[in-house]
Amino acid sequence: MLTNDQIKHIANLARLELSPEEEIKYGAELSNILNYIDKLGEVNTDDILITSQIGGLINSWREDEVHPWNKEEVSAALSQGEIINGQVKVKKVL
Repeated sequence: MLTNDQIKHIANLARLELSPEEEIKYGAELSNILNYIDKLGEVNTDDILITSQIGGLINSWREDEVHPWNKEEVSAALSQGEIINGQVKVKKVL
């Protein structure tokens, strides 16, 4: 079980301002998570092979291929913004 000082320290590191009630609630929840992690450490894995990757050593990259756009795609792209130096300037997403 985490102490109240440890909970306050963790909250400070996370830049959280917790009320006394939240310190109790989140302290208990975090303690339960840490206890579960400790329980996982008790599992016997002596007969389990170490696995560094499971996907096979296959290059998943593909070559870039340039395909011309049809007129509808060009029209849709150009309606999204203005052209600057041959590139479409669009509105900010973020």
